[in-house]
Amino acid sequence: MNRTQPARLASFHANGADRYGLVTDDGIIDLTPEFGTRFKGLKEVIEAGAIDELVQAAKDRRPGYREEDVSYLIPVAQPEKLICVGVNFPSRNEEYKDGQAAPSKPSLFIRFPRSFTGHQQNLVRPPESEQLDYEGEVTIVIGKGGRRIPREKAYEHIAALTLCNEGTIRDWVRHAKFNVTQGKNFDATGAIGPWLVPFTNAAQLDDIELTTRVNGEIRQQDRTSRMMFDFRYIVNYVSTFTTLVPGDVIVCGTPTGAGARFDPPIWLKPGDVVEVEAEGIGKLVNGIEDEACR
Repeated sequence: MNRTQPARLASFHANGADRYGLVTDDGIIDLTPEFGTRFKGLKEVIEAGAIDELVQAAKDRRPGYREEDVSYLIPVAQPEKLICVGVNFPSRNEEYKDGQAAPSKPSLFIRFPRSFTGHQQNLVRPPESEQLDYEGEVTIVIGKGGRRIPREKAYEHIAALTLCNEGTIRDWVRHAKFNVTQGKNFDATGAIGPWLVPFTNAAQLDDIELTTRVNGEIRQQDRTSRMMFDFRYIVNYVSTFTTLVPGDVIVCGTPTGAGARFDPPIWLKPGDVVEVEAEGIGKLVNGIEDEACR
């Protein structure tokens, strides 16, 4: 195991079963045989506050799976809440040519777990629309629940970090005036992963670079220090109206440069490869395919 790498805990499918373990440069250490009777998945690990226990248990063990022999899953299966932040970078707000000033409060919406797939799995373009778009985002996973969490204590409630390609069917988010739900929830149009990185200090979030590439071309690039609503604020604001619980996932906003903002727009198509990368977290990679309709 490369000791310079942060710990990387992944959910994956192999040998006919869903599993979880520690990703190393040489493969994946399966921790399910030892911990599976206690924790069904990483959500239960987070609920028990046992991330460090898993990381320690993997020390000096050899990987049992090569990455190419597994199918990655979204890291936290069936979170109680999966909340997404809309416009959250200054240049992103400027894309909306409506003369409005920067918002004073964040836009929020809900996604369902089924709308996401895992690392190295294809996003699925549905037959109802060709307007499949990408949005690379840093994502936080709640470790300690709470209501009305103060900003100064927000980081105490984050267990881990991951990435999201918050794929969107653009024309379907415009079907109604105040509603993006349908365009954000087609099955497997987005991705979360590749893994969870345990959150231990503010430097992992406060000023990291976030980049999205399509077929190797940089389309989005910015730093989290430029977010209009920082991670502390997001935890504080969301927990004001709903109780956050361990395993909740919050997707925290995308920089400018999505395909919809090109003239003409550039939509994702089968064969494209999207990479979402952030310093200290990793790189989420997904291809694109058309839905096989029955």
